Amino acid sequence: MTAPGGRVLLVEDNEDLRFAMRRFLARRGFAIDEADGVEQGQERFAEARPDVVIVDYALPDGDGLELLADLRRKDPELSAIVLTGRATIELAVRAIKQGADQFLPKPVDMESLALMTRRLCDARAGGTPGGAPGTGTGRRSSARPGELDPFLGDSPAIRRLAEDARQVAASSLPVLIEGPTGSGKGVLARWLHDHGDRGQESWVDLNCAGLSHQLLESELFGYERGAFTGAVSAKPGLLEVADRGTLFLDEIGDMGLEVQPRLLKVLEEKSFRRLGAVRGRDVDVRLIAATHHDLHRRAEEGKFRPDLLYRVESVRLVVPALSERGDDVIAHARDLVERLAVGTDREDVRLGADAETALRAHTWPGNVRELRNVLERALLFASGPELGEEDVRSAVANGRRGAAGAGGAGAAGDESLEAAERRHIRATLARLSGDVRAAAKVLGISRSGLYKKLQRHDLSPSG
Repeated sequence: MTAPGGRVLLVEDNEDLRFAMRRFLARRGFAIDEADGVEQGQERFAEARPDVVIVDYALPDGDGLELLADLRRKDPELSAIVLTGRATIELAVRAIKQGADQFLPKPVDMESLALMTRRLCDARAGGTPGGAPGTGTGRRSSARPGELDPFLGDSPAIRRLAEDARQVAASSLPVLIEGPTGSGKGVLARWLHDHGDRGQESWVDLNCAGLSHQLLESELFGYERGAFTGAVSAKPGLLEVADRGTLFLDEIGDMGLEVQPRLLKVLEEKSFRRLGAVRGRDVDVRLIAATHHDLHRRAEEGKFRPDLLYRVESVRLVVPALSERGDDVIAHARDLVERLAVGTDREDVRLGADAETALRAHTWPGNVRELRNVLERALLFASGPELGEEDVRSAVANGRRGAAGAGGAGAAGDESLEAAERRHIRATLARLSGDVRAAAKVLGISRSGLYKKLQRHDLSPSG
């Protein structure tokens, strides 16, 4: 049975890193197959037929990009993420031309890797959206095959959003997408890119929440070799990788004030300098940003620059909360059940009428993301061919208990030895900008030992 998250093939010769990625992704519901080189990757691909392949650029028996090109000839719909420890803009461009959907430098940020993989698997598993035949709820999708549809439903709020989005998709003006957490801002951002003039160019996304200003600057602008201790090679920034394409900055309201002037300069002058560089680099990027904050209020509070706000909200789109969309929840639920069941032994499962009644009754504070989590749990534990009211109510209650338990653990008074170790590792990695080699040296353990601790504590190299 295929895992709910999708099937992933890891092609990486570094055993420690492959182990770390396998454990991290498996815990998030993905079924993982592994290979340590080109030849084994071809063999495992033929056996596993994965939804997504994660491939290292430099493999001991060949070129990872040539392997990717070969696999995409066998499966043109295959999604791919390319990893490399020697990131350059030329390599990023070549990777995308060979069919890579995402380009991720090492050390690998596990959370970013999991998010990219989830989105690619979701897109791959996208069945026919909309309502089931004869139900009268949910319209046909406006998305392309395999693409998530940000406009599912018939509510006036979502119809207004669809009309506004179609008018601005072809523009190169910056777009600010506002809406509550979990409402689908990232899905709308990707739709705008795919349906605009830059749809065949690079799509690069970065979540600003929780990143220190140093890490955010290095991710956006890159750095030259020797720019700081640990910068053993030059690293291109995401702005370079997104040149001629789209840069999506999720949760831009959490961007630190230290980084905001540099981003404003890029938007105004279309050029920037890597950290440690003396020459500027021209860049042509369309910016799409998203936030759950009221940026005007944050500007009044001194937490967001007004001049940057005026630049990023040239066009403003608002994604409504699921609770404001009436029966759209049913359209989303039917679509999600179909996509989540693809490739499993539950492909014939359907929502019952009493389950839909229970879905309508819930307020959905977590929006579409919460709905997905509830349906994943309901599908996992339901035994019959139809999801009923009790399946939905139990899945909702289980999610609430999990959230309460997480809050309780965080409020504990005395810190355990395990918690202290986790906190110390996280602080060390943050101080060293996610450099695993340097962190292992400071902590006095091997790199493989540190990767194992990262897995045990459910941490990513970025902290």
